[in-house]
Amino acid sequence: MDRRQQKSREAILDAFSKLLSEKKYNRISVQEIIDRANVGRTTFYAHFETKDYLLKELCNELFDHIIGTAMGQSHNRDHRDEEGDQDSVFLHLVQHLQENDRNVLGLLSLDNNEIFMRYFKDELKRLIITQYVEKKLLTDKLPEDYLVNHISSSFVETVVWWLSEGMKDTPRMITTYFLTLIDPLIKTM
Repeated sequence: MDRRQQKSREAILDAFSKLLSEKKYNRISVQEIIDRANVGRTTFYAHFETKDYLLKELCNELFDHIIGTAMGQSHNRDHRDEEGDQDSVFLHLVQHLQENDRNVLGLLSLDNNEIFMRYFKDELKRLIITQYVEKKLLTDKLPEDYLVNHISSSFVETVVWWLSEGMKDTPRMITTYFLTLIDPLIKTM
């Protein structure tokens, strides 16, 4: 992708993000995104097939960084706590959610969007497979696909609960709650 295309793509993502902070996803039209991004309809559709694909790209952007970190790729942020222990990839994800990059928290609110929730769970499943399944860290007492679905659903519900409570707890505390729930599903080595 050349610089001009990258700039247009970024303008579309930024415009969409700003609109998400102002109104619900279902009330945003492609025309509003195009107008806010100051691009043509053809340019929009050259980058994103539909508004739903634009939404999916927001999810991909968030999770690509998280999964890259989980797989050991280097990033600017060090994920170690005060004792030097490696932070949970789930803590890293909650911290990103707290930063509300691209207004993603609005999509997780109680008026959530089914499409976003599906993308969010799909990306979480990919993360869980990377962190637990491929490393053979999940219990073998239950079917693998069931466990992956259960863990991803539990994480989404944990985040939705955290939002409904006004994000009073820290990302570390929310992660501790979640890991306490899934701990029985993880093999002790």
